[in-house]
Amino acid sequence: MKSGYVAVIGKTNAGKSTLINKFLGFKLNIVSPKVQTTRVNVLGILTESESQIVFIDTPGIHRAKTMLDKFMNKSYRAASEGADLILYLVDGAKEILEEEIQNIKNLTAKFEKVIVGVSKIDLASQKKLLENLSLLNGVGACEIVPFSSKSGKNVEVLKKLIVDNLPERSFLFSGEEVSNRSVLFFCAEIVREKVLSTINEEIPHGAFCEVVSHSESQNLFEISVDIICEKESHKAIIIGKGGEKLKQIGSRARADIERLVGKKVMLKLFVKVEKDWRNKQNFLTTNIYS
Repeated sequence: MKSGYVAVIGKTNAGKSTLINKFLGFKLNIVSPKVQTTRVNVLGILTESESQIVFIDTPGIHRAKTMLDKFMNKSYRAASEGADLILYLVDGAKEILEEEIQNIKNLTAKFEKVIVGVSKIDLASQKKLLENLSLLNGVGACEIVPFSSKSGKNVEVLKKLIVDNLPERSFLFSGEEVSNRSVLFFCAEIVREKVLSTINEEIPHGAFCEVVSHSESQNLFEISVDIICEKESHKAIIIGKGGEKLKQIGSRARADIERLVGKKVMLKLFVKVEKDWRNKQNFLTTNIYS
């Protein structure tokens, strides 16, 4: 048997969460076209007959401006240190900058096993894709796989290459486990995803969602979630005229949570203001995401 930890890293919006969701066959992490959607490391565990891949979905690499940014960058570095294999994703539909090339060189110099995945090839022109692949082929000691999570092209090829590079050992988790995070963590993340998709302004990047209470019976799952933003004006936009936006967020989140828990859900949402929360330590502790 083969098993191991695979740190999936790359710049923001490289398609890390989308790929892991594709591998697992369900939504482990929320997805948004907006940057810095993933904030903490989340394990996604793919167990098959002779292999177990433990994907570590990490926040995107970006320049740190707040304590939250520093926390996110620290998360991806910690994931890399403990991994058996590094999967570095590059957006194949965009121009590959020298910064990306240097990131890959740094990784191949530090880690024995590095795979470069070139994502979103369905969005790239043939010319751009060939240019990017040619550029990456000159980097050196890593294997390169172009793929599309949307169409599924080369996803199985990439998975086989990952398994081939994992160490031979017993499974790290039981075959029934699919993540290291709790149901409440995923409930809060579902609400945050709906905030991101419902509100078009940049405000959602200053939004934090926290489960404050929950109870469960045989047929009903009751949960209360705070949506925390940085300004009163942000609060007004999230709530919307006559509460319209908040109702949309709640309706969409409730449907996803019902699919998650397999029963009827009573969801209560409250919008609160906490100025400059991204620079406050108590919002960055991992117990909030337990």
